[in-house]
Amino acid sequence: MASSSEKHDNVKDYYGKVLSDGSSGLKTNACSARAAPHPTVCAIIRTKVPSAVNERFYGCGNPIPLGIGGMDVLDLGSGCGRDSYVAAALAGPEGSVTGVDMTDELLEVARANVAPFAETLGYRPRLRFLAGYIEDIQAAGVEPESADLCISNCVVNLSPNKRAVLQGVFAALRPGGEFHFADMYADRVVPPELAENKVLHGEGLAGALCVPDFERMARAAGFAQPRVLDAKRIDVLDPALRELVGDTQYFSVTYRLFKPDGSKTIHTADTASAAAVYRGTVDGCEEKYVLDIHSSFEAGVSTPVDADTAAVLESSWLAKHFVVETLETSVNDKPDAAPTLAMLQSL
Repeated sequence: MASSSEKHDNVKDYYGKVLSDGSSGLKTNACSARAAPHPTVCAIIRTKVPSAVNERFYGCGNPIPLGIGGMDVLDLGSGCGRDSYVAAALAGPEGSVTGVDMTDELLEVARANVAPFAETLGYRPRLRFLAGYIEDIQAAGVEPESADLCISNCVVNLSPNKRAVLQGVFAALRPGGEFHFADMYADRVVPPELAENKVLHGEGLAGALCVPDFERMARAAGFAQPRVLDAKRIDVLDPALRELVGDTQYFSVTYRLFKPDGSKTIHTADTASAAAVYRGTVDGCEEKYVLDIHSSFEAGVSTPVDADTAAVLESSWLAKHFVVETLETSVNDKPDAAPTLAMLQSL
């Protein structure tokens, strides 16, 4: 069985050399199956992010929330930096973005384009790229409780130690912070023998977690109930790889994992449910804010929520955008792992 070091080397080679011409060499539609980003993000990608950065983008989703001005952002597996660049533009001069990646060829591109990016912004962004492994971000130079938001795009599936990744992100986030990320998942446990196939591993197919296993792992790391923001089916385009994976179905899922802040939480599982009113103050989402596939909020409208949702809205970085009040009646719409898998399989 390949060691963690060998798996890291395979990923470095696959994305640093094999896919040196960009995502056209990928053997799934993961990069093309994702939904279009918000128009605000599209405009940044089109007009501000350097072409050399855009050309080598391998993401399977859109893991950058709006309304992050002034926030400190961490990007795991930042690659050539496209999401880091977008996040830096959204965070503005008062915010910061730190990308972490282990592949030298990708880090070189990311670092080389900061200067021309600064010219398009009109200011020098607080944007840096660190060499290191996402399983040990502290060794790369990421301090505990130094980030308000962590993003990642189709990278965690490549890690040989996903538990360490989640634990590291939890430690790096400040209370009330969020891990907002897109990744590949499977509808069943992927057979361990497939992990030895270098192409399957590089494509993310061999390392994709089964959805219920991932959600349990996230809760064990300390995060609140995982929330699905978006999900798309992934097709394996290469006939040889499709035969290897058999009946396993793959999905791109954007999850939101919030780090609870007990000092600000009023509503818990033992308290009455609540109603939330969205203030309409997230730029680009003035009329409606979508928290996840189960929860959306029209500006100025009181919307019943369960205690878990109330806790997120009153104690996370979203708190300034919502007013949360206690209700007399009970609301029970909390999602769990089983419905998530069923929802994916219906896509």
